[in-house]
Amino acid sequence: MDKKINLKVSKNNAGERLDRFICNSLPNSSRTFIQNLIENNMITVNKKNEKAGYKLKINDEIFISFPEAEKLKALPEDIKLEIVFEDKDLIVINKPQGMITHPAETVHEGTLVNALLYHCKDSLSGINGVLRPGIVHRLDKDTSGLIIVCKNDKSHREIAKQIEERTLKRSYYAIVHGKVEFNQGTVNKPIGRDKTHRHKMAVIKNGRNAITHFKVLKTTEKYSLFECNLETGRTHQIRVHMASIGHPVIGDKTYGKKTDKENKMMLHAYKLVFKHPTSKKQIKLEISIPERFKTFFY
Repeated sequence: MDKKINLKVSKNNAGERLDRFICNSLPNSSRTFIQNLIENNMITVNKKNEKAGYKLKINDEIFISFPEAEKLKALPEDIKLEIVFEDKDLIVINKPQGMITHPAETVHEGTLVNALLYHCKDSLSGINGVLRPGIVHRLDKDTSGLIIVCKNDKSHREIAKQIEERTLKRSYYAIVHGKVEFNQGTVNKPIGRDKTHRHKMAVIKNGRNAITHFKVLKTTEKYSLFECNLETGRTHQIRVHMASIGHPVIGDKTYGKKTDKENKMMLHAYKLVFKHPTSKKQIKLEISIPERFKTFFY
């Protein structure tokens, strides 16, 4: 049976965002999880579907239907991991290109989660469910680099909060098509689900706010090396934004050039800066540029 919860909005909560109100009412649920429920019409306000940013009114009635817990499909696998940082609260992995972050309907083996279940045993947060234990953010299959995994729910909530409040900083290297004549820039374009191709994201008028800052580190007649810094963290954000300014990421089969014959996508999460969830000390982690990039510039 599905779990169902009803909430009623008081005067004190009027004007608050729908997703924020529910997260505050249900502290064991992450905001991302609640937003996914809203997007999948599992949450209604006064029997109507509303967006995550809906501003609540006094006496609004919220109905939440939690899906039945999925049976565990991810099993531990002895897969070698490159561990950049680890303690009792967190583990940070340099995810290789080609590895999927977590299992999906058609993929149950060889993912980062399978490897983590073997390495961490039962020490992973459970907020995002049995198929995404410890996963507080993700990297696309063909994007390599640093990813934080949380070992307990307290750390998960704290890191998720930093992502939401944009105090956790993520930097990427990206090699894009074309010679760029300027030194830096910002792409501030909303991103949402492509209305024609539902597996893709796109810049759309009513999409979610998305901001990417970038610096040009190197350039040739054909390619440019960017450092990209995310202010927001939308799905495929860098890939969509770079394509939107006419400089798609090399090797991107979804948003890139049709003439691009490169099989490896040139996108790498190389730096993370965040506050440790327990010690509150600033953690700065940085890894070197991957070998596949060096054929272009080194």
